[in-house]
Amino acid sequence: MRRFIAFIVLAIVVSWGRSLADSSPIRLSLQQAIERARLVAPRLKQLSSLAKAAEASTRAASAGHWPSLNASAGYTRNSGVPELVSTPPGGPPTTIFPNIPDNYRTRVEMNVPLFTGGKVSSTVDSARALESGARKDLTSGESDLTFETTRAYWDLVTAAENQRVLKEALQSYEAHLVDAKNRKRVGMAATNEVLQVQVERDQSELTLIRAQNARQVSEANLRRILDYPSASIEPADPLETTLASPAAEEDLVARAFRNRPDRAALVSRWEAARAWVNVQKSTYWPQLNAVGGYDYSNPNRKIAPPTAEFEDTWDVGVNMTMNLFEGGKTKANVDQARAQAEALRQQLADTDERIHFEVTSRLMNLQSAVAAFPVAERTVESAKENVSVARNRYRAGVIPSSELLDAETSALRAGLSRADVLARIHVAQADLNRAVGD
Repeated sequence: MRRFIAFIVLAIVVSWGRSLADSSPIRLSLQQAIERARLVAPRLKQLSSLAKAAEASTRAASAGHWPSLNASAGYTRNSGVPELVSTPPGGPPTTIFPNIPDNYRTRVEMNVPLFTGGKVSSTVDSARALESGARKDLTSGESDLTFETTRAYWDLVTAAENQRVLKEALQSYEAHLVDAKNRKRVGMAATNEVLQVQVERDQSELTLIRAQNARQVSEANLRRILDYPSASIEPADPLETTLASPAAEEDLVARAFRNRPDRAALVSRWEAARAWVNVQKSTYWPQLNAVGGYDYSNPNRKIAPPTAEFEDTWDVGVNMTMNLFEGGKTKANVDQARAQAEALRQQLADTDERIHFEVTSRLMNLQSAVAAFPVAERTVESAKENVSVARNRYRAGVIPSSELLDAETSALRAGLSRADVLARIHVAQADLNRAVGD
């Protein structure tokens, strides 16, 4: 009995320890979060599979340069037919067409393309361009995922910072409320002063509750991206950042044109469309193939008179096919391919304009956030000093409670504004990196 009780206690302790281990927060830096997101993202796995499929299509198209070798075999049972027998004068009867109901046939045939009007090479070029586009799609997906993870990460850090600022503000309001109640008790403050502080204190608590909810939502979003369904995530990177001057706009735009994977993917698809025009135009030319075959059949119909025996024969030849009239089908296919290539060219021009605007606007957003940071820093310092001076003057009875409340509210807003500016800097930098293709 004692052993059984000890076993139960041990199982409870082990289970409790595992629950504590499972509930411990996962501490991640931004780079670790990005690596985790790339590892588990279904979207990247989908794009990777599409890239592998495009690679297989290229190999299939390249096989058109090689000869094809086919083997076939068959059996046919025919109904009985009268035999054709010839009897020459003075000679024995000769069977010209015997009755052979069982027919066995095997053939090995090789087909070698000699001239295709550029169809095979153009098909390969189109497939390779599409493969390149699929790989660029994967790179573009990684870039989008990096930005999404970065934004979710800094949203969580910002929400935690807002929560910290609001907790400090709540403590300040509570200290102010204690002072106001003490002053009222000795007849130095009216009831409405205490109520004013109480209202601000309660409003601060409500704002803190909303901030806690915002943090939970931000954490849930990051857990979704990182595929951590229930674990708590603790960001390791601080909200503070080192400010660096971005490059000139012209340099960033030029880098974007070189580096953007979505633009490179579109260029590849345009090249594939142009190669497909040549594939369609190849139908105007004759198709020339060398053909060779080996037959081993019973009976072998190439040998007369046929006999119920296996005989082998071979043949070699050259085949040429050419469309003489098809109702304008080839021209329509060529026109369609050219129109699709032109549509992609116009889409590329539109993409270039959009990239130029994206880089410019993201650069302006970053510059604005960077310029706002020193102002936000000075505002926080001034607000803290103002609260300290106002609290001393209030305790000395020089100013009313409302002035101290104004100072505390200004300090709260300054702290939240500073956190917002820092978050804007991080997100704007990530957005600019994405727009440039870094």
